Amino acid sequence: MKPEETVDFYIKTAWHAISRMYNQKGAEEGLTTSIGFVLININANEGTPATKIAPLMGLESRSLTRMLKSMEERGLIYRKPDPIDKRSVRIFLTPEGRRKKEISIDTIQEFNRSIRNVISEKDLEDFFRVFQKINQVIEEQQSEMISPNNI
Repeated sequence: MKPEETVDFYIKTAWHAISRMYNQKGAEEGLTTSIGFVLININANEGTPATKIAPLMGLESRSLTRMLKSMEERGLIYRKPDPIDKRSVRIFLTPEGRRKKEISIDTIQEFNRSIRNVISEKDLEDFFRVFQKINQVIEEQQSEMISPNNI
């Protein structure tokens, strides 16, 4: 089987192309795709528990910890103890973080408008349905890998 005959080949090449495009656009503002996605996942008013961000992005907590430290050093975020659970930390956006979040949202919306200009609504609905099924297959395979019968 040739790589271009596999589903994951197209997913991977499309994601890498999208990520490169976002990184090129973000470079003008000192943003990376990853930082933009972290900013987008932080609630602008209430902050977001640090423990909730990694799962939203599919990241390991170690990777997120390094990224949050870098973002804090760059003045994009700050941390505060959670008022209800003092053991937990909430991540908040600084004014600069809010500005960069808006840029990230605008960039994603611009790309999605471009896609919607060339792909019909029906084709997009089919695309989303296919990806939901792909995610179901992935979840099923992951469940099988960690089931007690396989341990």
